[in-house]
Amino acid sequence: MIYDASLDELLQKVWDGQRINQAEALRLYSLPLEELGALADRRRQLAKAKAYGGRGNEIVTYNVDRNVNYTNVCNVYCKFCAFYRTEKDDDSYVITLDEMDRKIEETLALGGTQILMQGGHHPKLTKQWYLDLLAHIKAKFPQVNIHGFSPSEFIHFREVFNEPLEKIISDFKMAGLGSIPGGGGEILVDRVRQRIAPLKAMSNDWLEVMDVAHRLGLFSSATMMFGHVETPEDRIEHLERLRQQQDKSLGYSKAPLTPSFSPSDGERVSAGRVRGNSTGHFTAFICWTFQAEHTKLRAPTVGAHEYLRTQALGRIYLDNFENIQSSWVTQGLEIGQVALKFGANDLGSIMIEENVVSQAGTTFRMTVADMQRLIKDLGYEPHQRNNWYQLVN
Repeated sequence: MIYDASLDELLQKVWDGQRINQAEALRLYSLPLEELGALADRRRQLAKAKAYGGRGNEIVTYNVDRNVNYTNVCNVYCKFCAFYRTEKDDDSYVITLDEMDRKIEETLALGGTQILMQGGHHPKLTKQWYLDLLAHIKAKFPQVNIHGFSPSEFIHFREVFNEPLEKIISDFKMAGLGSIPGGGGEILVDRVRQRIAPLKAMSNDWLEVMDVAHRLGLFSSATMMFGHVETPEDRIEHLERLRQQQDKSLGYSKAPLTPSFSPSDGERVSAGRVRGNSTGHFTAFICWTFQAEHTKLRAPTVGAHEYLRTQALGRIYLDNFENIQSSWVTQGLEIGQVALKFGANDLGSIMIEENVVSQAGTTFRMTVADMQRLIKDLGYEPHQRNNWYQLVN
């Protein structure tokens, strides 16, 4: 084997926590999996060193929330989705307030703090319907964070309501929206998006929603759904665009961090720290693999090896993200646990309810006890957290 000094320099650069470029990321992609995992774990340690009073490297977090899909009616017909229905389908639905209340009450009984509310792109629901739904939830369950509506939904709202994004997101926030999930990210490369979901929001649209939301003080997550028609270079381009947006969002406000949190006065927590009246940004990155069953997308998906490789690369490349979430929902409990040694510091939610991935043939389930066991088995302390990565237990 020929000695490569430049590779040693790159590995040292990663170990020291320095920023890498796309060409360097592609070199790292080809490393042996265990070596890439060790580098990602090092970057996790650097990212979490100051969190939770300096105990960030001892703690692995999880969340208790529920996915509530308020409708399955959707008119963008993504090839990778087995969940959507048309209005004419017998099993199409729009949630009622009574059903929403029941789901939230069950969530609270299990110690939940949040609902993750997403739906299809329903062509006929009005803006007032959404505002009434948000206001109803916030009035009846003020302690619950509404983590709702992916960027692609907001692009849909812009078209249907014929209003600017700033107006829509601001009105949703006033009605009770607390944060925005990163769903619909898929791969932020339009050539890929045109192949898998040509009627859905394109890359700049997705990023524009996040940019507006962050400027308006809402925090969000960022995602990647991979293992279909994209290339490793496309995945790295996706990471680059997320990193650029995070740089931009973090630059919007230089307000000092403050030591207290009060949901009632509009403050928001990110990564266990509190930023008073600042703008928002991405709290975490979550990636998962394409689940092919019952979908129209004819593409060979990838397994756990590629999942761990991509998550590890995400941790290294996204040097301005403090939190990386393991995707046990698509990978299973054991690989979800292994992912905690490949850059992740969070196991995500117990997923009291999950309807989209399960429609594509993947039905893993986890309890709080399961999460705590998986975390403790690796020598970490399990702690429940809220959407802003503040510990709640």
